[in-house]
Amino acid sequence: MTAVPMPFSITATKDPSSTRAIEPTAVADFAGLTVLHSLENWLPLTETWLYNQICYLPSSILSHAVSERRENLEHFPFEKLHTLYQGRGYKLKWEGWLRKLGLRNYSGFKLRVARSIGAQIVHSHFGDIAWQDIGIAKHGGLKHVATFYGHDVNRLPRTDPRWHYRYAELFASVDRVFCEGPYMASSIVQLGCPEHKVQVHHLGVAVEQIAYHPRNRTEGEPLRILIAGTFREKKGIPDALRAVGELNRAVKVEATVIGGTTGESRSLVEEERIRKIIADYNLSTRVRFLGFQPHAVLFAEAYKHHIFLSPSVTAEDGDTEGGAPVSIIEMSATGMPVVATTHCDIPNVVLNGVSGLLAEEHDVTALVGHLQYLAEYPDRWGPMGNAGREHIETEFNAMTQGMRLAAMYGELDTASA
Repeated sequence: MTAVPMPFSITATKDPSSTRAIEPTAVADFAGLTVLHSLENWLPLTETWLYNQICYLPSSILSHAVSERRENLEHFPFEKLHTLYQGRGYKLKWEGWLRKLGLRNYSGFKLRVARSIGAQIVHSHFGDIAWQDIGIAKHGGLKHVATFYGHDVNRLPRTDPRWHYRYAELFASVDRVFCEGPYMASSIVQLGCPEHKVQVHHLGVAVEQIAYHPRNRTEGEPLRILIAGTFREKKGIPDALRAVGELNRAVKVEATVIGGTTGESRSLVEEERIRKIIADYNLSTRVRFLGFQPHAVLFAEAYKHHIFLSPSVTAEDGDTEGGAPVSIIEMSATGMPVVATTHCDIPNVVLNGVSGLLAEEHDVTALVGHLQYLAEYPDRWGPMGNAGREHIETEFNAMTQGMRLAAMYGELDTASA
C-alpha cells in the first residue's frame, strides 16, 4: 500500500476573546446574579453540551431553566426547571390544543417565571428562541443574551426569509450574542448583528470525567472507526461510509454508527442515502448501527475504537454545524485521532496535522487518504491524541468555560449598573 503524505500545517486559528484569563475574583464580584435559561425542550439526548453550559456555571450564579416540555430527566437532572407542559398522553395533547387556541401562552409563562425568581438576565438558547424572548426581556426589564448553535445561523434564514426580519429585530434589542467560534461569529455578523455584540464562547465538555486513553492497534486487528451524529445531511455520514467502503478494499475495517433519524422528512431521506451506500459497498457485515444512545454508551464505544470520523458538510438547504460538532471535542478529549472536514469552526477544534486530519467538504478521496495514513502509521496516534487532549483541556473545558460565561454575565450586568 502506498503511504499517503501527511499535511503537517496547522490551519486552526485562535480567538483571543475565548482564551483570556478569568480571575476567580471576577466571578465572585458578580455573586447574586440570577439567570433564566430559555429553551424549547429539556433536553434531547444529543444536547449534553447545553446541559454542561448551565450546570458548570459557578455557584455565584443562580441558574433556572424554563422549557415548553421536558424529557430525559434521568440523564439531565436539574432542580430549578420550570416546564409549561408536564402532562402525558391526552393531557399533553389537551395542553397543545389550548395553546393553539391562544389559551396557553408560553411567553407569558416564561415572563411569570422570570419575575418569580427575580431574574436579571434571560439567556436564550438558539436564535429562534431568542427572537421569541424579545418581549420577555423588554417587559421583564431583563438583560438579554442569546447563543446561536448551527441551524439557526444558516438554515433558518435560507429556508424562511421571515427570519431575516426577525433577526434584525433581535439584533437591535439583544445585549450579547454568543457563538462557538470565529466562523460562526462572522456568519452572525453577515446576518446583520453589530460586530460589538458578538462574542465567541467555546462550548465546554466535562474533561475531568473523560478518561484519556491513547489508542493502539495490535497486528491483525481491524481498524475500528466510530461515526456519530443525527441522520441529517450536514453530518456527512454518507461521505463517511463511502470512505469506509473504499478503505475496506485495502484495510480490514469495522465501523460503528451511533445516531439515527429524527423522523423528519429530511432525516428519513438521509437514512435512505445511508442504507444505499451500505448496500452499494456491501458493508452490512462491516458497519454496526446502534441508533441514538445515552452519553455513557457513546463513550464506552469510543474506547473500543481507534479513529473518530466526522466529515461535516454544508447541506443543500443551507444547514451547517455553525461551529463544530461537540462529539469531535469529546472524542478528541479521549485521546482518539479525529478525521474531519474544514467545515465551519471544526479547524479550531481539530488542529490539522497535529490532533487530527482535515479534508475539504465532500472530498471522499482525501478522507480515504487520511484514514489510510493513520492505518499505516499508528505511531502517530499517540502524539495526535495527546495534542488533542491538551487542546480540549485548554480551550473546551466545561469548568473553565463556566467561569468565563459567568464573567461575561457579570460584565453585562455591571455595564447596565
